[in-house]
Amino acid sequence: DAYDFYLRALPHMASVMPADARIAAGFLKQALELDPGYAAAQAMLAWCHEICFMRDGFDEADKTAGLGYARSAIASGTDDSVSLAVSALVVSHLGKERETAASAIERALSLNPSSGVALFFGAHINAFNGNPAIVSTYAQRALRLSPFDLFSYEAHNALGLAAVQEGRYDEAATHFGSSIQANSRFSTLYFFQAVSLALAGRLEEASRIVRRALELEPGFRNKFFLDIGLIPAIADK
Repeated sequence: DAYDFYLRALPHMASVMPADARIAAGFLKQALELDPGYAAAQAMLAWCHEICFMRDGFDEADKTAGLGYARSAIASGTDDSVSLAVSALVVSHLGKERETAASAIERALSLNPSSGVALFFGAHINAFNGNPAIVSTYAQRALRLSPFDLFSYEAHNALGLAAVQEGRYDEAATHFGSSIQANSRFSTLYFFQAVSLALAGRLEEASRIVRRALELEPGFRNKFFLDIGLIPAIADK
């Protein structure tokens, strides 16, 4: 029954937006009421809190809860690569725990070298940590293994951030465009594309993308770039 609630939550994780995350959180809390040590539900609930923190007001209660669930999932000894990868994402964003996140991704891939989620999120975390070579390896492998994956946008997003770090802004804009095609409801992808277009000097295009992003997330603040765990080489840009 706990697994059933977990499965019912998953479709609501697709948009990576607060309204859907709250629906998912309801199912995941029911799963944990039945099985308090269920690492998969802990990891996804941690992600729900991360989504709400980053895109709905930076409420410290969401940050605390998200880190608590993610750390519990990592410490549980789970052999589920997805749970480890999702928890790694959360501790990277909310706690800036780069070493813990990297270690969890390594553990996930040692358990399942063909885990698309671990590769997608591993690419994401390494992009945030400023490791473009690892980003390319993980992202390209993930897309070969699972090109139509729910989380395929993460590979394109990671490749875009790596390109921003290295000053390849037009290329970055193309990668972010691919990420938007893979998940058109995720506001952050539009903001990243707008930034890359602006850095490339394509201000009219950037302005158009920003307007679309603000339709999805009217309360966006620049604080996001500082709080999400990006290395200064990217965040400062």
